[in-house]
Amino acid sequence: MKVVNYISEAFEELKSNVTWPEWAEVQRLTIVVAVFSVLFALATWGVDEVFAKALAGFFNWIKA
Repeated sequence: MKVVNYISEAFEELKSNVTWPEWAEVQRLTIVVAVFSVLFALATWGVDEVFAKALAGFFNWIKA
């Protein structure tokens, strides 16, 4: 019964005490997050490629 009461109170808190953003702001911020996620993924991929090529070159240099 405590769990049901806790969930009920949590939903009531969300309905009455939380200030929710306007729909236009939600859409704008979602686009911002998506763009930065793509940019971060591309940057991570780029760094990974650079290090992979650097390590491959280093090990080829050691073999020779």
